[in-house]
Amino acid sequence: MRIAVAATPAVAIPTLDALLLSDHELTAVITKADAPAGRGRELQASPVSHWADANKVKVFKPATKEALGDLVRDLVGDLDLVITIGYGLIIPLHILTLPKNGFINLHFSLLPRWRGAAPVQRAIEAGDSVTGVTVFQLDAGMDTGPIYQSAQISLSPDDSSERIFKLLANLGVEPVLETLRQIESGVQPVAQIENGVTRANKLSKEEGHLDWSSDAIVIVRKVNAFNPSPGTWSLFRGEVLKINQVKPGKKSLPIGSLEYEDGALHIGTATSALEILEVTPAGKAAMSAKSWANGARLEATDLLK
Repeated sequence: MRIAVAATPAVAIPTLDALLLSDHELTAVITKADAPAGRGRELQASPVSHWADANKVKVFKPATKEALGDLVRDLVGDLDLVITIGYGLIIPLHILTLPKNGFINLHFSLLPRWRGAAPVQRAIEAGDSVTGVTVFQLDAGMDTGPIYQSAQISLSPDDSSERIFKLLANLGVEPVLETLRQIESGVQPVAQIENGVTRANKLSKEEGHLDWSSDAIVIVRKVNAFNPSPGTWSLFRGEVLKINQVKPGKKSLPIGSLEYEDGALHIGTATSALEILEVTPAGKAAMSAKSWANGARLEATDLLK
């Protein structure tokens, strides 16, 4: 088949690599327009854009839904299918029907659980024991289309979003390729069940503010889910302190209070204390909690709020 891929993040690259080596023709890559990033706010291309340039695949960067529609119409004579992977724009139905076989999506959850923008993060935050990938036909709804393929992996209590995204990026390759075989054979996808639907709402920086009066396990899940972006944080002496890594501890401390002893930094929660492993102070790079605590010269009255 003649295929285009609409994708933006690095998690799409294993599938792009596989398509390039397959019997299918990867005719174009569509990705989000270059956007300002970093402290200098310089325009930066997406990881998928860099991949396309390196592999000499045509790349297009429509900035609006209207521009995307015009592009797909221009390409439609050369397209049998479009695959989306974290593209970043909601695609209207009138565009979805333009290619011969429409659009399919590689989604990083076991649909219908965690429909929406942050499925990996919400699965970790909720303490799910499994997650996975689903390949489905895009329709007018939010991740509601009929399913071709899925595959699952187990989640452990210390899994972070960063690690799971990498695992799922590779896990998704074979379900995508099998879906292409199904489409060529005329196999129809199966409608999603409505039982067990959950919504994976987009993460916000404000939501990353940690509540130390919560259960320790709830806090661990949140830190892991929000790592690396947008991150979790607390206030220390009135300034933002990002909390990058924590693990369960055995101490008992008052809520929000800090104890630095024998090179380990602990903080009190509603249940057992947590050991803080890595932080990012305001205006500085990430560092070990030990290095930060040595420099901060903690006092008995210091709290994280």
